[in-house]
This record gives sequence, C-alpha cells and structure tokens, in this order.
Amino acid sequence: MTEKSKPDKARLVELFRSFIDPEYVIEDAETQRPYECDGLSMYCEMPLIVVLPDTVEQVQRVLQICHQQGVPVVARGAGTGLCAGAMPHAEGVVLSLAKFNRILAIDPLARTARVQPGVRNLAITEAAAEHGLYYGPDPSSQIACTIGGNVAENSGGVHCLKYGLTVHNILSVEMLSVEGEKLSIGSQGLDSCGMDLMALITGSEGLLGIVTEVTVKLLPQPEKAQVVMAAFDSVQKAGDAVGGIISRGIIPAGLEMMDTYAISAAEDFAKAGYPKGAQALLLCEVDGTAEEVQEHIAQVESLFASFGATSIRTSQSEAERALLWKGRKSAFPAVGRISPDYYCMDGTIPRGQLAHVLTEMQRMSDEYQLRVANVFHAGDGNLHPLILFDANVPGEFERTEEFGGRILELCVEVGGCITGEHGVGIEKIRQMPIQFNAQELRQFNAIKDAFDPAGTLNPGKGVPTLRHCQEHRALETRPMPATPDTTGAA
Repeated sequence: MTEKSKPDKARLVELFRSFIDPEYVIEDAETQRPYECDGLSMYCEMPLIVVLPDTVEQVQRVLQICHQQGVPVVARGAGTGLCAGAMPHAEGVVLSLAKFNRILAIDPLARTARVQPGVRNLAITEAAAEHGLYYGPDPSSQIACTIGGNVAENSGGVHCLKYGLTVHNILSVEMLSVEGEKLSIGSQGLDSCGMDLMALITGSEGLLGIVTEVTVKLLPQPEKAQVVMAAFDSVQKAGDAVGGIISRGIIPAGLEMMDTYAISAAEDFAKAGYPKGAQALLLCEVDGTAEEVQEHIAQVESLFASFGATSIRTSQSEAERALLWKGRKSAFPAVGRISPDYYCMDGTIPRGQLAHVLTEMQRMSDEYQLRVANVFHAGDGNLHPLILFDANVPGEFERTEEFGGRILELCVEVGGCITGEHGVGIEKIRQMPIQFNAQELRQFNAIKDAFDPAGTLNPGKGVPTLRHCQEHRALETRPMPATPDTTGAA
C-alpha cells in the first residue's frame, strides 16, 4: 500500500462508530497494544484500528466498508495462536470476534452444538457435560482458545490421535465473504454433495472469509478412561515405544511425549508426580468400555516394560488421570520457569522417524548452543519443540529463529510437513517454498484469488506470493530477516 493510498483513519473511525458502540472502535495506541500480536509474541505490529462488533450485521458492514476502500482486515479470536496468524496489518483493521461468545443450541440427540466463533473450546464440553457428551479436539490452550480460531488453524490437541482434528469434528460453518456476503458451508448431515469446501475453510487462517457460526460434533463420554505414565532413560527408547503401541493395533485416545526439560518444568508447576530424573516420559490414555480399557491397559504396560521403561504408573481414579494431564497441558507455560523466553515450533513427521528426528534436533541444539524442551503429540508425530532463549541477549532471537527453520526443514526432509495444528501465519511462510513447489503455490494463490481477489483478508499470511518465493530461493546464506515480508497479499 503506497503513501497515496493509505486509508483515512479518521473517516474509518467515524464510519465504524456510526453503527458500533464507540467504546469498541479502538484507535488509540495504548488501548490497541494488547492486539499487536497473538501468542507468538516475537512478531508484533500495531493496527490502524481495532473493532469489536457484536452482531453479524455489524461484521458485514465492517467488511463492506473495508472492501470498498481496499483496507486489510485481520480477524482475531482469543489471540492464543502460535504462528502470528492474527498479527495486525499496519494499515488495516483488526476485527475481533471476542463478543461472539454464545452457545446457540445443543442437540443431544443429534450430538451437535451450534456456537458462535468466540466460544471457548472448553466451554463447549462444559455445556455438553449434562448430556453425557463432550467436544473432542482439546488444544493445551482449550481453557482460553476459541472455536473460531480452532477452525482457522485446524487445531488438534492431546486426544486428536483417536478423535481427530477440528476438521473431523465440525459439520458446518456460517461465514461472510470479503464483500460481506453470507455463506453456508457444509451441512447437518454426515455428507453433502459437491466439493468438500469445509475441508478448505478449516485451516484457511482467515484468508478466505470470516466465520460467524460453527456447528460441531459432540462425542459420548467414554465409560472409562485411564492413563499409563512411563518413564525412559533415553528419548530413543521412548520414540520406539510409540511405534510399538500403534503397531500392536491399539489406538490410544492420547499418546504424548515429554523430554527431561519439559518433565522438570511441568512437575515443578503441576506436582503431578512426574519422575524428574527421566530423559523421556510417555502418557498413554486408553478409553472405552471397562473391559476394553482393562485389556488395553495391560497390553500398554507390558509393551512399555518391553521397550525398557524405568518406571510405569497407571491412574487409579479420575482425579489422578486429570492430574497427569494437567502436567502435560501446562507444560508450555511451565517452561517459562527454566527460560526467560521460548520459541514453540510445530512440525509433523511420520511416527517411524520420531527417534531419528529427536536425535538430529539434539545435534542441532548443540550446534546452536540453545536448549530444546520437547513436549508433543507423539502418537500422530506432531512435534512441539520449545527452543529456549533469552531475547535480551543480542543475536539470540535471530539464532533461535534460524534453528526453528532448520527443524521445519528436517520435518519435510523425512516426509513430514511444516505444521500440524498451529498454522503457517507469518512464522512459517519462509518454509512454504520448501514443502511446496511453484506450481502448488500458484494453486494456493488461485484459491485465495477466487475468494479474495484484492487480497485484503489477512494479507501476508499463510501463502507466500511468487515474489516472496523467488526471494526465498535466491538467499545464499541461511540467516533470515527478523521481520517477515508482509507487503504483498497472500
């Protein structure tokens, strides 16, 4: 956007305040400060304006005004995202959907819930509990993250191995196009005719439209669930045990892994009884009927022992099971106890490559002289290495960012991909040309153009422009700029 074409901020504020409560049209820098980044706070930008509408009609008018004037729009939920997908555009509007926080209906017979995008993930399960139901995907941030953000990033969680990601647990969405037109995607049935646009919208990172309502599937609460915690004296043994579980034909509800740094930090916080001297820890949850759980628990315990587990503990009550998961779900913030800053990566690999990739990451950790705390969804190969660093040390952030890029490249090398649930956003846009060739990226841009020809929805995120790709491939040295190029529409 050139100097000449910069939007008239005062005029936009006047227009927005004509139909949105003026208190929720935020133009001053101090009040805008909380919106300058999402959970990945290393990438920040102040927006032009922040608006918090509370009706679909108000969102429509915001989109119509911005479309007419060519003003970028960045949708935002709870701001818990970890790829800078909700980072503002300096000349754009942040469209917060935080006030869309109502559960509209729960149908216990159809096992569905109709919710607004600002509803917290955990709130759906809490509301469905009286019917003996719950919502499957459970990101670690489920107490705060919203279903709209989950749709945008196709979020998963510790139970995604058995019950799937967001895309497997939603039936339909109501959304608005860049021009403010209402669209209905999906249906209440198990299938619908035509192309599967639900799969396209889920994980689209706010590039194709603004979600205003979601219908999710609900699952019956299992009769019984137990967790087996196994400690290992090497990451290699724990990685091999993960493959052993799956090859036995057991599909756990969750199969999570933590290394020694994550174990220590989580135990200091949650007091879950984690063995702090272990090099690796596996949490394997089995659910189903009482008979099924009893049989599978015995198999899991035996298998862990055969792979060299130094200790094995199985939850004996619901409270103990919840405590073991509390440690895992609080691991990310708990790592703040052992490092002033950390950079959370999100790559996915084939399960068979787990031990190799963890070993290679340790080698790179020594090379960069940066510690790595690993805590991740081992069952589906979704890695979450936390690179520990100190932003106050000159050059350490740049070294950390470079290290993170190397990890994502490694994931692609072994047959994986650069994201499992956090999305691409700005964080991983440099790695997109590593995973996808020029023709594939052109196809992504063609889809973007079909929904948003002017490129004003969340520009600069998710899909790199051809120019960006050419610049990436022309780099002769590995270090990359600290601030990604966001000048072109994605």
